[in-house]
Amino acid sequence: MFDAEPLGQGWLQVGELALAFLLSALIGLEREIRQKSAGLRTYTLVGFGSALILLVSKYGFSNVVMPNQVVLDPSRVAAQIVSGIGFIGGGVIFVRKDVVRGLTTAATVWLVAAVGMACGAGLPVLALVVFAGHFIVVMIFPYLERRLPQSRWAPSRLQVSYQDGKGILREVLVACADQGFSVMRTQIEQGGDVGIVTLILEIRGLRPVVKLAARLSEISGCAAE
Repeated sequence: MFDAEPLGQGWLQVGELALAFLLSALIGLEREIRQKSAGLRTYTLVGFGSALILLVSKYGFSNVVMPNQVVLDPSRVAAQIVSGIGFIGGGVIFVRKDVVRGLTTAATVWLVAAVGMACGAGLPVLALVVFAGHFIVVMIFPYLERRLPQSRWAPSRLQVSYQDGKGILREVLVACADQGFSVMRTQIEQGGDVGIVTLILEIRGLRPVVKLAARLSEISGCAAE
């Protein structure tokens, strides 16, 4: 009575899996190019696996379902995907002091799972709409964010060039502290003139950055912009 061949193993389901694979891989490729903590393989596997799990939820128990006797709720497996994907998303979030990084990556992992679930559920139009929405968010929204008025609490970038080997870096950091700025991150840029170090500072403070730049430029052998 319960040994009928399960449904859901036709070309339609293969096509749904292929669509999930393609869309997830394209999102993963964009993340890989940007060198994020989760890349091509992670996103492809998350979306591809989510589609398969949802297909199993839809068709995998058809051989035991009987009207008015055995009734299953396929939405329960879909709900578990949403919960379980949080473990992967949480693993790519990093907190250092008061700076949180990886939130967009975690959200994108969650979105890829949703795209895979939509493909597995036989909703390709919704999957394509969300797929397109991802690229709008990651490619157009940053441009719009740069156009928004900057909050005084938002970190700013400052480029400092100074002569190496003269202890100027210590003076730069002391000057930042004296002006009421905290240094969130530093980055050394290679190249340039021999003996000259180019330092990118990510700073946060309540005073105008131009005043800090002017103060740093007063240090002998140092220029800030």
